[in-house]
Amino acid sequence: MSKKKKNNDWKKRDGVVYSTADSFDFDYNNGEDQDTLPPNEQSLRVQLDKKARAGKKVTLVTGFVGLEDDLKDLGKQLKSKCGVGGSAKDGEIIVQGDLRPKVAEILDKMGYRTRVI
Repeated sequence: MSKKKKNNDWKKRDGVVYSTADSFDFDYNNGEDQDTLPPNEQSLRVQLDKKARAGKKVTLVTGFVGLEDDLKDLGKQLKSKCGVGGSAKDGEIIVQGDLRPKVAEILDKMGYRTRVI
């Protein structure tokens, strides 16, 4: 017999404790996607991070305001210009290695305001 997967979506309803309303329907899209700001209006922080990464150093770019697809595109450009791997999710871009000056220079040339920490 195969086990049937249950539709257990309680993890998506974080913060909702209980509702007595008969017509209550949980809205999974609790926040609307914000349009991507132009590069000259963005203020990005470029910092070194090695927490929870087994001692490996990564360059972390935070402060991006916009759509997830635009964040991934920017992350892809940074990774290809630096020649390293990484990821882009949850509003931050991770570039493998300590490449803070190079990443900041690339972002400056693209028109972003950066602050290296």
